[in-house]
Amino acid sequence: MSISLYGRSLLTLLDYSPEEIRYLLDLSKKVKNEAKKGKVFKRFEGKTLALLFEKRSTRTRCAFETAFGEEGGHPVFLSTQDIQLGGKESLEDTARVLGRMFSAIQFRGFKQETAEILAKYSNVPVYNGLTDLYHPTQALADILTLEESFGDAKGKKLCYIGDGRNNVASSLMIICAKLGINFTVITPEELNPDNELQQKCGALAKISGAVIKVTSDINAVKDADALYTDVWTSMGEEEKKEQRVKLLSPYQVNQNLMDKTGKRDTIFLHCLPAVKGEEVTADVIDGARSKAWDQAENRKHTIKAVMLATLKK
Repeated sequence: MSISLYGRSLLTLLDYSPEEIRYLLDLSKKVKNEAKKGKVFKRFEGKTLALLFEKRSTRTRCAFETAFGEEGGHPVFLSTQDIQLGGKESLEDTARVLGRMFSAIQFRGFKQETAEILAKYSNVPVYNGLTDLYHPTQALADILTLEESFGDAKGKKLCYIGDGRNNVASSLMIICAKLGINFTVITPEELNPDNELQQKCGALAKISGAVIKVTSDINAVKDADALYTDVWTSMGEEEKKEQRVKLLSPYQVNQNLMDKTGKRDTIFLHCLPAVKGEEVTADVIDGARSKAWDQAENRKHTIKAVMLATLKK
């Protein structure tokens, strides 16, 4: 089957079929292999990318800038201090202007609605670099990392431990449900994933054969191929830090929890940045089974793949 994603935005992986996600992952492997061999192309020559950031970033910004720039494109970083973003000028008008000046737009910020408005009014591809609801480019990098460790990820068991309603957990649930990867969210009931999203992913899982579970039982890590965690307090929720630490302390990923899987080859995943000593202990994230740094690198390759697929015919 021929797949074309030309002109498409990536706002959430709910908008992409399993075959299209598979295409992006395979293209990611190809561009990573090209990079390892030192091959240099100019596939974005003559193209421009607006990088809109409401939230600070290390991996997302660096991945987009280097992936685009190394291919001959011109990325332009724009924070809320640099342009009007729903302030003096309406968001719709900003989108219209950017769409006439740039080949594509990346948005990293608070509201998913902002990314959707940018896509609607700019008429160029818009990439979600993180919003309150979704983090699709992170999920692509996560599954690429899982496949590098185990080959075909279908049927593997990935456990996410911590804040079950954050954007990373949501995007992982979507991609696993679509690709047939068994996914368990281990979280206090107060932080369960959105019910509507659970229902959507449950329906997708019936098609792919994935098993999607949500539980507060930490022992559900048994037989897991990968344990994944994220910071307990997301950007913009700093006032909840004390409450989150108290609530999530029993869900720390440490060596004892890694051992509970019963598998010697269980890998550890983290989207970073990490607060060592809170959601994960230093010996785990810095240990031999940690793939967090591979994940960080894979942000670049998967993001390049997304841009190649949507900007080149």
